[in-house]
Amino acid sequence: EYACLTISNINDLNRRYCTNNNQSIMMFSMQRIGRSAKTPMTTAVNQALARQATSAFGTAALNISSTRRNKPTVNVFPIQTRSLSLQALDMAAVRQIKAELMEVDANGNSDGRIDADELKALLKRHNTTFTDEEIIELGELYYAGKSGGAVSIDKFIEAIDYAAANANGDDKHIRDNDEKAQHFRETGRHPLGVGRCGLEYMPAKSNHGHYTEEELDVKLTHVEPATFSDRLALGAVKTVRVLFDTATGWRNDNITSTNILRRVIFLETIAAVPGMSAAIIRHFKSLRSMERDGGMLQMLLEEANNERMHLLTFVRMRDPSLAFRAAVIGGQFGFGSMFILAYIISPKFCHRFVGYVEEEACSTYTKIIKAIEDAPEGTELANWRTEQAPNIAKSYWKLGEHGTVLDLMYAVRADEAEHRDVNHLLSGMGENQINPLYDPQAKLDAMLLKYVKDMMDKNPKAEPTTQPAERAA
Repeated sequence: EYACLTISNINDLNRRYCTNNNQSIMMFSMQRIGRSAKTPMTTAVNQALARQATSAFGTAALNISSTRRNKPTVNVFPIQTRSLSLQALDMAAVRQIKAELMEVDANGNSDGRIDADELKALLKRHNTTFTDEEIIELGELYYAGKSGGAVSIDKFIEAIDYAAANANGDDKHIRDNDEKAQHFRETGRHPLGVGRCGLEYMPAKSNHGHYTEEELDVKLTHVEPATFSDRLALGAVKTVRVLFDTATGWRNDNITSTNILRRVIFLETIAAVPGMSAAIIRHFKSLRSMERDGGMLQMLLEEANNERMHLLTFVRMRDPSLAFRAAVIGGQFGFGSMFILAYIISPKFCHRFVGYVEEEACSTYTKIIKAIEDAPEGTELANWRTEQAPNIAKSYWKLGEHGTVLDLMYAVRADEAEHRDVNHLLSGMGENQINPLYDPQAKLDAMLLKYVKDMMDKNPKAEPTTQPAERAA
C-alpha cells in the first residue's frame, strides 16, 4: 500500500509529464507505482523528489501526501523563476527554448544546468542545422571554455538573447543600457562564462575540403601598401617572383603540365617555410614569457602543414630529380634563415610579405586552372579535366572517389586564398591580440544564433524582437 519512489521513477515522470510549454498546473497520479511498492516512502525519497522537481521546473510548489490507505499524488504548481533581462527574444521563444533545454537536462543529469554532453544532445536535435563534425567541435569548445563545468538554463537563455541582440544590430542599446552586457564587453567575459583555453591546443581548422562553390570561386584581390613596411614587402615579393620565374622556367604564354608541376613543387617547398618558422618563434616566445599565445601558433602550424600537403600531393604526380632536390635544400636554407631573422625583427612585415606571396600564388593557380579548362582535347592538360587526383588529395580535400586533378587545383587555390587573407589580417593585428579567425566565444555565439534561428523556423509564431524589455521566463 505504500509508495516507493526511486530517482529513475522521478526522471521518468519528468520526461513523461513535465514538458508542457505553458507550464500549467499538472497533476501526477502515482497509483501504478503505489500499487507495486512494498516499502514506505521515506523522508529521503521525499527530498529526492523535491530536488528533482525543483531542478526540472525552477521554483515549484510541491504538495506530497501519503497515507497508508490513500495512494500518493504530487501537485506541481506553475513555475516561478527569476526575472530575465532580455533584448531580442519574446516570451513565446523563451518558453519554447526553455522547454527544450529542460527536456535535454532531464534526459541528462537533471541538475538545471547545461553541460557539454547536454549541449551536444541539444544540437543533435537540430541535425539539419548542425553537422556531426560541428556538434563534436562545439561540444569540445564548450567543455574547454567551461573547464568541464556547466551553465544554468536561465544563463543559457540569456546568452542566446545576447547573441541575437548583437545580430539584430541592437549593439548600441546593449552597450549603453545593459550593465551585464557591458561587463561582458569590458572584461572579456562571455555570457556563457566560457574562456579561451581551447585556443592554446585545439586545431585552428579541423579539416579541409567541402568547399562551397562560392569559396572555390576565388577572386583575385590585392591589398594596397599603406606603410613603408608594406611597400618594402611588396617590392621584395616582386623581386622574388622574377627570380622564381627564371629558376623554374615559367612563362604565362607556355603553360604545360611539365612546367606546372616543376613550378608548384618548388613553390610548395618554400611556401611551407613561413608558417612553421613563425610558429617556432611564437612557441619559444610563449615559453620564455610563460604566457598564452592566443591561438596564433596553432593556426600557423596548420598553414604550414597545409602547404606541406600540397607538396606531398604534387610529388605523387612527378618525382623530382636529384638536382631539383638539391635546389630545394639550398632554397630552404637561404629563404628559411632570412625569414626567421625577419620575423624576429618584424612579424608585421613578414605576414604582409606572405600575404603578397599568396596573392601571386592565387594568380598562378588561376592561370593553371584556365589553361586546363581551355586546353584542346587530346593534350595532357586536357586529360587533367578527367584524370583522377592522387589518393592523398582525394582524402585530404574530400574530393570524392572520382575527384580530378582539375578539382584538386580548385581546392589548392582556395587554400592559398585563405592563407592570403589570413596573413594580411595578421599583419594588422596587435602584439597580444587573440586569433580572430578561431575565437571560441565567437564560434559559440554563432552556434547560439543558428540554434535560435532553427527554433524560430520550426515555430514561426515565436519570433525574436529587437525591442528590449524586461520579461519573466
